[in-house]
Amino acid sequence: MAPVLEAESLSKWYGNILGVSDISLVLMPGVHGLLGPNGAGKTTFLRLASGQLKPNRGRIRIFGEPVFNNPGLFQRVGFCPENDAYYRGVSGGDYLSFLARLHGASTQKARNLARTALHQVGLEEVAGKAISAYSLGMRQRLKVSAAILHDPQLLILDEPLKGVDPLWRVRITDLIRDFASRGRTVIVSSHVLPEIEAMTNRIVLIHQGQILAEGDIQEIRGLLDSHPHMVSVCAPHFRRIAERFVGDHHVLTIRFDNVRQKVVFNTDNRDHFFACLNRFVVEENLEIEEITSPDDNLQAVFNYLVGRK
Repeated sequence: MAPVLEAESLSKWYGNILGVSDISLVLMPGVHGLLGPNGAGKTTFLRLASGQLKPNRGRIRIFGEPVFNNPGLFQRVGFCPENDAYYRGVSGGDYLSFLARLHGASTQKARNLARTALHQVGLEEVAGKAISAYSLGMRQRLKVSAAILHDPQLLILDEPLKGVDPLWRVRITDLIRDFASRGRTVIVSSHVLPEIEAMTNRIVLIHQGQILAEGDIQEIRGLLDSHPHMVSVCAPHFRRIAERFVGDHHVLTIRFDNVRQKVVFNTDNRDHFFACLNRFVVEENLEIEEITSPDDNLQAVFNYLVGRK
């Protein structure tokens, strides 16, 4: 498969303010989550990817074509911006019909496309209502419908779930998954890590305009050899289990929770730890109620990487 997006030494700054710095990235088809705190450079990167900004240095290509000043490319790209950008006096239906006409659709086809897109985000009943009367969540859903209106091959979504109620967060997440299942590509940004985890495990972590890490979340987590792994074990004989690991040079700390009958280990070698734990439990015929890794998630990975910078 050919890459959908290729960025090479990409940099953009605004006077003395750095937007993104020396980003090199290749994204293949599928759903990709762009994660980082507010001000990390996510929006700048997506504006470069959508052709709204010209890089100061480096280059970015989509489907093998240069992005900036290439209007023909955007028949294949849908973009949902972070901020509102509407003719607020017009209705949602007329607004989408207008966008469809800009994509070359006939009047009747534009209306049909608008109707379909509004239905996908649950706004068909307010199609004739002025956008200025829409709630924040409704306006956000309208932006998503505008992005998918022309059935693009690449969908770029900047914080698409901001202000959306819980029910429609789930439905838009399902919509994104369905879009990708048809062979399309989605790049979706957020500073809320669980939102992205619900959509994909292909992650790009960005902070202060630079890529911290990219790839499958478990692969990223596995590369952090210097980051201790937290393992929580709930068991009636949790103190006996703790005694087994006293003096083990791969166990850095041991902490007890007497109320919950739990012991929490920090280890720098998870494979070694679990091998020893499994062998000890079998040999001693001990009952285990639960084993979890509280820090084995995207939030922990991101916090660790940011802390290393």
